[in-house]
Amino acid sequence: MISRFLSSMMKVMLPLCLLFPAVTLANALEGIRVWPSPDETRVVIDLKSEADYSYFSLTGPSRIVVDLKDTSLNTKLPIGVSDSPVLSKIRKSSPPNSGTYRLVFELKKSSTPQIFKLNPTPGGQYGHRLVIDLPHGKATSQPAVSTPSSKTEVSRDASQLRGNADIVVAIDAGHGGEDPGSIGPTKKYEKHVTLSVSKKLAAQIDAIPGMKAVLTRRGDYFVNLNKRSEIARKNGAHLLVSVHADAFRTPQPRGASVFVLNTRRANTEIARWVENHEQQSELLGGAGEVLAKNTNDRNVSQTLLDLQFSHSQKEGYKVATKILREMGKVAHLHKKEPVNASLAVLKSPDIPSVLVETGFISNPTEERLLTTRSHQDKLARALAKAIVQYFEANPPEGTLFANRGQQRKHTVKRGESLSVIAQKYGSSVSAIKSANNLKSTSLAVGQTW
Repeated sequence: MISRFLSSMMKVMLPLCLLFPAVTLANALEGIRVWPSPDETRVVIDLKSEADYSYFSLTGPSRIVVDLKDTSLNTKLPIGVSDSPVLSKIRKSSPPNSGTYRLVFELKKSSTPQIFKLNPTPGGQYGHRLVIDLPHGKATSQPAVSTPSSKTEVSRDASQLRGNADIVVAIDAGHGGEDPGSIGPTKKYEKHVTLSVSKKLAAQIDAIPGMKAVLTRRGDYFVNLNKRSEIARKNGAHLLVSVHADAFRTPQPRGASVFVLNTRRANTEIARWVENHEQQSELLGGAGEVLAKNTNDRNVSQTLLDLQFSHSQKEGYKVATKILREMGKVAHLHKKEPVNASLAVLKSPDIPSVLVETGFISNPTEERLLTTRSHQDKLARALAKAIVQYFEANPPEGTLFANRGQQRKHTVKRGESLSVIAQKYGSSVSAIKSANNLKSTSLAVGQTW
């Protein structure tokens, strides 16, 4: 009797299941990450599979609405954002239909978003992603691109005409934000090592009279590879040093290397690995897809074209040789000669550039070293010493370094002070004291130096 009853119930339930099948959505929102940078705020949405999306903007107040089709939620919302000039909150809202998940980005001010999809990375660090870049304000005008033929026509400021301009060194901390770089055996990220060493190097450079450091990034955010050279150029850099930590598919390789530009082929297996790693960095940061659409960017066109790199290549090789000599005193070297590679950050025809691999983060011993403050200090001092040596031998025209070799003398007159003399020569008190080995600011009439 019971079996007959169950059988009849099954016959009734089967049609109901066919009429109301279980809803299984093809995609899932697994996480949201926010990366504010000086120019824009990047939001990265991690998804189980490729995004099928649409979006629109609203005003009063300003909002961006993104609809993810056939998607469920596997993370917590809302998310409050306190460190972005443009984004204040990310929340869900009522979708237009079932199976769609609606995200609302509450803005502090109007912003035109750039939205694009990223495929999973080859190393498996990230899966499918939807990236939303929110500019913080009006785009700054692009700096004029200097070509070899126009290099002598660069306008000079007053300090250059007086012969006491600073030598500007652009320091590029590799990776950042969405792009962690290489990951060590104990999950230490390359992006943190490079930023720490770069900041220490910048402090060393800034402490030298007649030199000034410019960082391409100051925090944990991604900067497009071609924009790094653009930042250097905009700040009038005489040299670009890109700081990285190497990696390989096995833990055995160790030691520091310095890469210089070769537009033909990399000359070692490690160099080929680094080139492939940079391509992955473009995928992580989304630079490749965005730059491919930006046909008006003269810097990108300049990078992609095979221009005359002979001068910057030659000077880059000189710098690299000095860096290897100094780094060899504080760290093991993987290669004692500069390594050739074709890397985007090295491709500025008007700025000598080198890429410094401070060690192999994939090697357990060097991973520990690279995350140690004392070792980072040693690396920064070695890099700064090599850079100073290069500019002492090759001082750019119009800089304080170049002016030191002219043996200009001054005889102190009655009523003169160091500040008055500094103003007369367009210099600074600290620079004059350093150049003339003065122990104090006290002067004697008739004193000559």
